[in-house]
Amino acid sequence: MASFEQSVAYFKEGKFEEALISIDSCISVDNSNAEYYFFRARVFTRLGKFDRALEDFDYLTSLEPYNPSYISDRAVVLHLMQQNEEAAIEFDRALNLEPGNPYRYSSRAYFKDRIGDLQGAIDDYTKAIELDPEDAVAYNNRGLVEEKLGYKEMAQRSFKKADDLVGYKPKENVKPSNDDQTKKKAAFSMPKQENPAKSVSLNSYMDTFKKIFTDKSTWNEFIDFISSVLKSKKS
Repeated sequence: MASFEQSVAYFKEGKFEEALISIDSCISVDNSNAEYYFFRARVFTRLGKFDRALEDFDYLTSLEPYNPSYISDRAVVLHLMQQNEEAAIEFDRALNLEPGNPYRYSSRAYFKDRIGDLQGAIDDYTKAIELDPEDAVAYNNRGLVEEKLGYKEMAQRSFKKADDLVGYKPKENVKPSNDDQTKKKAAFSMPKQENPAKSVSLNSYMDTFKKIFTDKSTWNEFIDFISSVLKSKKS
């Protein structure tokens, strides 16, 4: 018999069609469980079925119109569908509902970076850092945007702070290659995510970077997918 845990296991293994079959079965047994719909929306997104994901998020927000987690994830799907004006409104709504949550600023900053509002992205990352000074991801992401604007010294300070927070120390007298630098920065390319549903958290990320997320669980598999989709849209 299908179970929620089995669906999550399939998701973690990259078996998204199997995960969908399993979570659909769970919903057929208990169609009042919002957590199931929330997870299914993630699965639909991973499969590139954005319309179906949006339907689930619309349903969830109809149940809880002021749930910032549903609103924020819905904004991500709207962005992937290139509905950026509506996505911006939703990111703002989620932040206004939780102005003390640094993740809200980091996620909106990432979105602003993607749509070309670079100064807005820096401002949001800076606010996220004010709220969570230990967030290495926000420091690194801010550095990436600062580099785009030509603020090289500011970017290097942001990168150094990110390195210090995760305990990264470059080898002395060895100049890293451009590939090495790109790989290091890419590892931090998305903001740390909240854990909107504890039993759905997926913590199986690359072991090398586990220490970055020791205190806050993440949806890194989902994040990697978003990054790949956005890159493909640009190519």
